[in-house]
Amino acid sequence: MSQIVSDFLLHRLNEWGINRIYGYPGDGINGIVGALDRLQDRIEFIQTRHEEMAAFMACAHAKFTGEVGVCLATSGPGAIHLLNGLYDAKLDHQPVVAIVGQQSRAALGGDYQQEVDLISLFKDVAHEYVHMCATPAQVRHLIDRAVRIAKTERTVTCLIFPNDVQELEAVEKPPRAHGTLHSSTGYTVPRVIPHQQDLQQAAEVLNRGKKVAILVGAGALGATDEVIQVAELLGAGVAKALLGKGALPDELPFVTGAIGLLGTKPSWELMDGCDTLLMIGSSFPYSEFLPEEGQARGVQIDLDGRMLGIRYPMEVNLVGDSAETLRALIPLLTRKTNRAWREKIEKDVAQWWQVLESRAMHDADPINPQRVFWELSSRLPDNCIISSDSGSAANWYARDLKIRRGMMCSLSGGLATMGPGVPYAIAAKFAFPDRVAIALVGDGAMQMNGNSELITAAKYWQQWQDPRLIVLVLNNRDLNQVTWEQRVMSGDPKFEGSQSLPDFPYARYAELLGFKGIRVDRPESIGPAWEEALAADRPVILEAYTDGNVPPLPPHIKLEQAKAYVSALLHRDPEAINIIKQSIKEIKESWLPGN
Repeated sequence: MSQIVSDFLLHRLNEWGINRIYGYPGDGINGIVGALDRLQDRIEFIQTRHEEMAAFMACAHAKFTGEVGVCLATSGPGAIHLLNGLYDAKLDHQPVVAIVGQQSRAALGGDYQQEVDLISLFKDVAHEYVHMCATPAQVRHLIDRAVRIAKTERTVTCLIFPNDVQELEAVEKPPRAHGTLHSSTGYTVPRVIPHQQDLQQAAEVLNRGKKVAILVGAGALGATDEVIQVAELLGAGVAKALLGKGALPDELPFVTGAIGLLGTKPSWELMDGCDTLLMIGSSFPYSEFLPEEGQARGVQIDLDGRMLGIRYPMEVNLVGDSAETLRALIPLLTRKTNRAWREKIEKDVAQWWQVLESRAMHDADPINPQRVFWELSSRLPDNCIISSDSGSAANWYARDLKIRRGMMCSLSGGLATMGPGVPYAIAAKFAFPDRVAIALVGDGAMQMNGNSELITAAKYWQQWQDPRLIVLVLNNRDLNQVTWEQRVMSGDPKFEGSQSLPDFPYARYAELLGFKGIRVDRPESIGPAWEEALAADRPVILEAYTDGNVPPLPPHIKLEQAKAYVSALLHRDPEAINIIKQSIKEIKESWLPGN
């Protein structure tokens, strides 16, 4: 039976194992939308509120499942809207295929309505593969190459379909003639392991180290047991880049937690005191939080050779899959008998958790945001999936939540964009409808797009096996992360005109959507509120009315940061008195935890 291009396109995607597409309709993709209607039994179409959200969901799908995420948008404005979410996928090395419409071929070059040079538009974000389909005979190999390249390069690819091509009769098998291509589906992830001599060289460096530090990123998410075994052999501590938060359980006594501005004091001390650095699957960019050049010998493992040796001058660079490479390396490692370095790390970590608990219990006006996260941590359900937005929520997510085995978590790492917290959690529910999804979001991101995307959840939640989608909103009426960056980095006081946000009744809004809304403005109510949310029979918005003056202190305060901070206060920051009080409490806990 003959079919049109749009039907064949979706059939071919389905042959690649794709059964869900996130998108928003428009006349530039009418043919594809019609085919989605005809193929509902094979491919589910998820209608988002905005194309950017569709791209975020495709990225989250790739992050949480390891599969290719697919998003769909119309020509012109719809295609443009995809870009931010696609850059999120590109910078976090996630396989995503974007399918976009275009005006009819005969109109191209005529300054037609909604005509945009889409190949040029997507040339950066989808630089590995972006093509426009000019004839039905191309469809098969365009789909095959777009999906295969997205998988093998762990990147974004893009296919552009003019609306007249979508309605043409499909060519399922191109003629055997000069100038035609004959492609196939299928891709198996290869086993990538370094040469033996390189492994031996790496082992020599690691075995000689007396104070070994390990830094893991997203590339180590599938190598939990191997990283633990290496850390035990080397007596090492393990710090985690944000995208690697789920790589190791935080319950392990040698896991120092996050690194960087959002990181922990034990991670800072680990890097500051080590003589050997092992980086596994991480492209953590901030050199000031790594050892000083020349301080430590270095070994790095990454599947992408382009990412090796660019963050710290490494002595041995190993191209390979993290788990496979570590398994090959482990027999070459010698267990360190002197455990003094490990004992110091574990002591630092234990004390740090006390510091965090004490900080979380400080009074604030009206409640301390740290306590909201601390109270959640012990109540996290097994196998839950956590997403965080960018902003101050990411600070407390990075430090205060203890991730256990079986949980998954992510956020926008390389792009660090606002907005993915809610769509990430919604995508998690579609991929794993039987698991609890929790989004941790600031009021800035909610007002930017999170509120709108809750409408998507309202449309679909009743089809989920477990209906629990919980969105925490930190309502502090402030673009808090940027406010603190202005104070600490630039020495500027808070500028009310750019930083202050209107108050919004998030919990009441949730009830309008048919969700449960919970508003918390007293510290003693935080724990019961989380328990109520986790026991709900529907999605929940937990609105925490928090104090924006609680400082997200970096793990190490530099002199220039302290000077800038004082400058902001001297320049009559409108919150000067309150932030001085909160800062004194936070700093005191670093030296006298629990007092």
